[in-house]
Amino acid sequence: MSAFGSKLRKLEGGRVAFMCPGCQQAHHVTVDGSRGWTFNGDGDRPTFSPSVLVKGTVPITDEEHARIMAGEKIEPMPMVCHSFVTDGRVRFLKDCTHDLAGETVDLPDWPGMAT
Repeated sequence: MSAFGSKLRKLEGGRVAFMCPGCQQAHHVTVDGSRGWTFNGDGDRPTFSPSVLVKGTVPITDEEHARIMAGEKIEPMPMVCHSFVTDGRVRFLKDCTHDLAGETVDLPDWPGMAT
């Protein structure tokens, strides 16, 4: 993984990653032209098209892990993050399951970047 501007990291396979302020984790998109998203090439004010949709489950807590290890069945909570990234801003759609659903915020710098 290598730096690409203040907001992105280059990954193998023609992908770039950005930190999602809603999920507090990295999301990645394929931008090599073979499939996936168009990209404006700007690592400081990126724009991707179409929208970025990430589905999965919310990571379990340490407490939930302990309960699972004690034999309790825990159902992971579903997670949806759906957004448009335009000119370095993230517009979260209302189908997101995190607290930033319906809001537009600046894309954060990649963690560990000097300011």
